[in-house]
Order: sequence, then structure tokens, then C-alpha cells
Amino acid sequence: MNSFVNGLYVTSEWIMRFAVINLLWLAVNLPLVLFVILFVKSNALLFALPIVLLMPVLFFPATAAVFSSVRDWILEQEGSSLLRSYFRYFKANYKKSFLAGWVFEALWLVLIADYLYLREESPVLALVFIIFGTLLYALTINFFSVNAHYEMNLRALLKRALLLTFGSPVLLLAVIISGVILMYVSIRGPLFLLVFFTGSLTAFLSFSAFYRLYLKITKPEK
Repeated sequence: MNSFVNGLYVTSEWIMRFAVINLLWLAVNLPLVLFVILFVKSNALLFALPIVLLMPVLFFPATAAVFSSVRDWILEQEGSSLLRSYFRYFKANYKKSFLAGWVFEALWLVLIADYLYLREESPVLALVFIIFGTLLYALTINFFSVNAHYEMNLRALLKRALLLTFGSPVLLLAVIISGVILMYVSIRGPLFLLVFFTGSLTAFLSFSAFYRLYLKITKPEK
């Protein structure tokens, strides 16, 4: 009975962690979410500009704070307050994640523009750009993991994320597969998954895969 109660308590605690961090992430990104909804419903380019401007300002710093919070859980270094820890990481990593946001957004904009232009001209090239997009997604996610774990300047972080993404097929597949499954389930499934769990679960699974690789690389040889 005690084991059952303890297991129930631990499970509810983890559910609360994921839900709280995901809600904080959405709350910070609320202006961006509203413009995305308006853009999807109206398909008006007028709403695309605020999205482009807000991605580095809100999305990247907010997501970096999620990965830093998740890192604390995995390394069992969490503080007493999820709210306080999240906004501490948001503030501490803001400048670096803000600058990284412009770098990654430029890459994504070029990729999306090329895909939209070529998808009807050449299906083969469109498929190539979809593959590039998948790799860029993995690189973006790995950057967040690297940024959460290392104290480096932006150039070193980008280089480390690039090496991990293309130097470890296992990590690459883990990030892509977990991301695709979570996004598919969130879109096709009930809305509460997207609201309470998608962002934080993506960060947790991605950083877990990264940290397993980190431990394997840094494990001393016997």
C-alpha cells in the first residue's frame, strides 16, 4: 500500500512539473500564439511579420528556459519553485537565446521560402528541402539541449550542437522520432496534450537523449 501511494505521489509530481512548465512556456509565448492563430485562420501576410519578430524575442528564450528547467529535473538539481526557476533561466539565458533565435529563424525562413517556391516546380527538390527541414529541426532542438548544459559563447554552442546533430545518428533519430510522435499525437489528440505537455515533454525526451550521449562520451575509460 505504501509503495502504491509513493508511486502515485511521484507520478502526480511529474505530471505537475510537465504541466506547470508547459503552461509557463505558453504564457510567455501568448502574443506569438495569438498571431499564429490569426495567421492560420486568415492566411494574411499581415500577421506573418509579428510572428517573425516575436520568435527570437519570446519563443527562443522561453524554450531555452524550458530546457534548463528540464535539465534540473534530470540531474536532480531542481529548486523549490518551478515558477522562480523558470523565470530565472529565462532572464539568465535571454541575450544568448535571443541572438540564437535570429540565426535559426534566418535558416528556417530561407528553407521555408525555398520549399514554397520549389514544391510545385520540382517535387524532388521539395522532398530534399523537407529532409533539410527535419535536420534543421534536430539541430534547433540540440542547440537548446547544449545551451542548457554548457556555459559557452554562442559560436561555441552552435558548433557543439552541429557536431552532435550530425555526429550522432542515434541522437538525431531520437530527437526526430520523439518530436514527430509528440507533435502528431498533440495535433490529432485532445487539446489538453498541447496545452499541458507537448513543449515540456519534447524538451524532456530530447534532453534525456542528449544527456545519455553526454554521459557516454565523458565516461572515463577503464
